[in-house]
Amino acid sequence: MGKTVKWSWTSALVGAASATAAAALVMAKPRDPAFHLISISLTSFKFNFPVIDAELILTVHVTNPNIAPIHYSSTAMSIFYDGSYLGSAQIDAGSQAPKSCQVLRLPARLDGMELAHHAGRFLADVTRRQMMLDAAVDIEGAAKVLWWNHKFKVHVDSHVVVDPVYLDVIDQENKSDLKLLLA
Repeated sequence: MGKTVKWSWTSALVGAASATAAAALVMAKPRDPAFHLISISLTSFKFNFPVIDAELILTVHVTNPNIAPIHYSSTAMSIFYDGSYLGSAQIDAGSQAPKSCQVLRLPARLDGMELAHHAGRFLADVTRRQMMLDAAVDIEGAAKVLWWNHKFKVHVDSHVVVDPVYLDVIDQENKSDLKLLLA
């Protein structure tokens, strides 16, 4: 019972390094980015006989909660009204620092002809002052961790309620799903 245990600096350092590595793995687990539509601004109307297309700027707040900086490629976000494709917003290639927020201004164009196909529903929405829009986008890029670039893909689905008269954002639900690509 009176055994003495020999204490070793090597064992202590290996234990500390193992605990640090385990903590780093837990902290480095990729988390889904957050997206929030701040505002919609009408920039112009384009006459496209026999209807008018609308050009807008969507101001979006994006949060990267991860410990790695990201670089993403350009893509287009599809915008839907009453289940039909209404238009798109352009997302330019860019980057974002780790654990940071940034505001993106996305140029968008809505198809007046498609809106004309839903004229009855649109007029009812204008009367109610609530228009429901859906949007979807896939964003691909890479996150640099130490010396390696890890490719990823984020799928974002948004459901937004907008005042069609003043273009105020009334309510929204945004879901993002981050997938790491292994190739």
